[in-house]
Amino acid sequence: MKYKLIEKEIKYEGFQLCPHWIYKNFKIQGDAIVAFTGECDVKLDEMVDIEDVINNEPIYSKNMLSFITEQFNIDLIEGVFRQRLLVCVIKEALEKRGIKVKRSGDDLFIDGRKLTVSIATKSLTSILIHTGVNINSEGAPVRACGLQNDLGIEDIQGLALEIMENYANELEDIVLASTKVRGV
Repeated sequence: MKYKLIEKEIKYEGFQLCPHWIYKNFKIQGDAIVAFTGECDVKLDEMVDIEDVINNEPIYSKNMLSFITEQFNIDLIEGVFRQRLLVCVIKEALEKRGIKVKRSGDDLFIDGRKLTVSIATKSLTSILIHTGVNINSEGAPVRACGLQNDLGIEDIQGLALEIMENYANELEDIVLASTKVRGV
């Protein structure tokens, strides 16, 4: 899996979670993950999570670290497994920094405050995942926590690169592990 840190700020509005967005915008073809920072403002008409639409829960963050990944030749169940793996990799990176994190499904919490949003969906050609980690929790529509203003993490780019590298390595290792056993 290829990965890239996008240094320019991008406002995540939900429409970016579409087939070939990474390829068209960053010329990375195939399985890939990108990370960028910027405001997150997903209105209900761009929401993929039907439960959030039914509950009238748009997503907003003043500043968020967003990960978008597109992966091919897998089904939605495997995509959700991979989404949960990404969330676990984020959790491990934070715990390595001494932060106590609780995971519930595809969400991470710090002392009951929501740190992340995440969704996996299927397009005609691929599985798409967006996972966002609040950098600044001010103005969030729920009780939230942010990497910088609440947890004191300043090196957001370093954290993003570590997460993407560990996620890509984990997926590669899973595939490799499947090649070392004999059938029974």
